[in-house]
Parts: sequence; C-alpha cells; structure tokens
Amino acid sequence: MRTIETIVYKYDELSESAQQKAREWYLEGGLDYPWWDYSYEDFARVADILGIDLSLKAIPLMNGKYRYEPEIYFTGFYSQGSGSSFVGAYRYAKGAVAKIKKYAPQDEELHRLAQALQDLQRKHFYRLEAQITSRRDAAISVDVSDREDPYKDVGDAESELVDLMNDFNNWMYERLQDEYEYLTSDEVVAESIVANEYEFDEDGNWV
Repeated sequence: MRTIETIVYKYDELSESAQQKAREWYLEGGLDYPWWDYSYEDFARVADILGIDLSLKAIPLMNGKYRYEPEIYFTGFYSQGSGSSFVGAYRYAKGAVAKIKKYAPQDEELHRLAQALQDLQRKHFYRLEAQITSRRDAAISVDVSDREDPYKDVGDAESELVDLMNDFNNWMYERLQDEYEYLTSDEVVAESIVANEYEFDEDGNWV
C-alpha cells in the first residue's frame, strides 16, 4: 500500500489557464437547477399587467408532490431554432400602460407593448382576445377573435395582435438570455466557485 499526497488549491491560487478549466468544470453542472424561476415570476407579473393570463404547468418533485410555474418554454441560446414560447390567453387589461410604467419604469419595450395593445383594443371596443399555444417550445400560435362575436372577421387586428404577442414572447426570450449570460459570465462563475469553497489540483481539476 502506498499513500499519494495531492496538493490542493483554492480558485484564487490557480493559474489563469487552470482557473479557466475550473470554470468550465463548474459550467458542466453549475446551472443544473431552475435558474429561470425569478425570471418566470417577473414574466407572470408583466403578463398579468398586459392582460395575458399565463397557464400553469405542474413540475414533479422528488417527494411525489408538484410545484407549479408559468407555462413557458425555451430552447437556446445560440443555435438555429432557439427561442421561447408560452401558453395562455389575452384580454384587454384596463390601466396597463400606467401600471407597466410603474412596475418597469426603464423598460421602453414594455411601455411600447402596453400602449400598442391599448391603442389596438380601443379601435375594436376593447373586445379583442386571443388564445396562445406553444409550438415546438420556440414559437407561439395565436388565435384572435372578438369576445362578443367569435366568428367576426377582425381584419388587420388579427395580424397586429399576433405581432404584439410575438413581441412579448421575444421580450421574455431576451430576458432569459440576459440572465443566462450573466450566470455563465467568468466573474459570476468564479464567485460561485469561491463561495462553495471548491478545491482543485494545479491544473484546475476538481478534487
């Protein structure tokens, strides 16, 4: 029998190349948790203000129970076919413009969306509604109708509302990508490694 001693290093004690290897190791499983939860909570609040009622999906837990989150899907972020989708229903929401400016005062895209939805609804006596479904997790289908006459031809309003729902979907996707890029940035990954007190060999391999 023989004893082999290994010198271990904290992240800050590693060379630059070893630190890079340590960060790559962390990213292999470092985001293996629902990192999008806070984003989803924000999306649900924004959607509610705009008049979008997001459906809920059940997520099974280890103990046989379930947790529920907005029915939002995404794939990404840097390949063909990447995108997001959601399931829900839209109806006019009174006061959305003022409410969204209060909730997200710096987000001009949300301000534009709220104003555009209000302007469109005004032209149609606030009767437009839509059912939104997910298509392959990366796109949505939008079925637009008049609340009081489902068979009425709403004309150009259909394509306008479809575009606005797609704009909201794209807004969500961009926020998810921003969050992902933040969490996988060198600085944040390094902070996570240090906070968890991981140790490595000289080459940056976790020990």
